[in-house]
Amino acid sequence: MRLELIKRPQKSALYSAISPLLALVLTLLAGFLIFSLLGKPPVAALHAYFIEPLSEAWQLHELAIKAAPLIMIAVGLSVCYRSNNWNIGAEGQFIIGGITGSLVPILFPQFQTLFTLPVMLLLGFIGGAAMGAIPALLKTRFNTNEILTSLMLVYVAQLFLDWLARGRFRDPGGNNFPGSIRFPESARLGEIFPSHGSAHWGIVLAILSAIIVWFMMRFLMKGFEVKVLGGSPRAGRFGGFSSTKMVFFAFLLSGGLAGLAGIAEVAGAIGQLRETISPGYGFAAIIVAFLGRLNPLGAIAAGFVLALTYLGGEAAQMSLGVSEKVARVFQGLLLFFVLGCDTLIHYRIKFIFGEAGKPATAKG
Repeated sequence: MRLELIKRPQKSALYSAISPLLALVLTLLAGFLIFSLLGKPPVAALHAYFIEPLSEAWQLHELAIKAAPLIMIAVGLSVCYRSNNWNIGAEGQFIIGGITGSLVPILFPQFQTLFTLPVMLLLGFIGGAAMGAIPALLKTRFNTNEILTSLMLVYVAQLFLDWLARGRFRDPGGNNFPGSIRFPESARLGEIFPSHGSAHWGIVLAILSAIIVWFMMRFLMKGFEVKVLGGSPRAGRFGGFSSTKMVFFAFLLSGGLAGLAGIAEVAGAIGQLRETISPGYGFAAIIVAFLGRLNPLGAIAAGFVLALTYLGGEAAQMSLGVSEKVARVFQGLLLFFVLGCDTLIHYRIKFIFGEAGKPATAKG
């Protein structure tokens, strides 16, 4: 017996709409089972994981801080994936953006004007885009697999950041701890409501990015080009669209937004360049992109959901004594169920019965 996936002639619009919600419900049920196997009260554990982090105002600010980079990265990835280009290296582009944007306050600390922060954000976008251009160039010039090249570049970026934070960019007055000087106020993303919490303007930047990219995808010719080439490259070529240019556009946009998220995180939540600036935002944003149905506006809601898993993991660790790795388990389960639900929406399972060399009978 074997299983085959048969493409459905027409997918259900209803199931397509509720697929993310169904994936969330299945993730909660799986979490209930996991906590039971760990010997923890599942109801109390799920409450600590999903409800407790939303109980106070300052926690909502922390949720916005976590959601900002996830949304910004996922918006770029949604365009990339819809164009059928698979950027798995957003984590590395996030890091490089944080590095290039930090060059201004680290190398030119005397440059403290109204233009300091805009220049930093621009350099962060350029750095991330440049990092994204590498797998694009390798794919178009040498036909390499962009999944592998973009992923391997993540480790290059991580090691480069560690080398800078412990060497060239280390603060001379930092008692030999890794990390750059603390950024001056002119190089910081300020808090939105200083008297109520620490959420900074990065979340506003992320939401604006989502709205702008959604407008492009919905109303501009470039968005139509992304959809056509992503759905049918052959039809796109007949329409006069260039697949090579689309590869570069997708990687430059997704890499640029990841880099912008990187410098926003460094200039906002962290305030200096450290040896580690990301808990895995670039990889978690892949889940955000798919949970948001590869829609920039959907990425906003999905970003807050994934941000909750980070805060919930910390809350569960403190209140129940479980490992902080539980957050990664929930993120992985969520991606698994999202992809599983989408697969069953587009395909049906056929059971093939029969032995090798004999005619098979199909049921399903």
